[in-house]
Amino acid sequence: MKLNVTDEAVRCFAEEWGFREGEHIRIYVRYAGGGENPYALGIMSAKPIDAGLRATAGGMTFFMEEADVWFLENRDLTLDAQGEDIYFQLPE
Repeated sequence: MKLNVTDEAVRCFAEEWGFREGEHIRIYVRYAGGGENPYALGIMSAKPIDAGLRATAGGMTFFMEEADVWFLENRDLTLDAQGEDIYFQLPE
């Protein structure tokens, strides 16, 4: 499992979201509702406590806590962006 962050995502986090070099960005699992896919990924500013997955890009640290890594099911996660929107890419 790897966490990848594209250059476009780094640009978006810096220009659109206001994150700066040295900051930590947590990717976490959240309950989004019932149905086939009740969980989704979210983003927040936070310092790692027990990071299970980590990547550095643009001087920023992106991470998932060990308790959230189960959601990836041994797949790589890529953070990408279009304009001001961040996209999570998980291969099937």
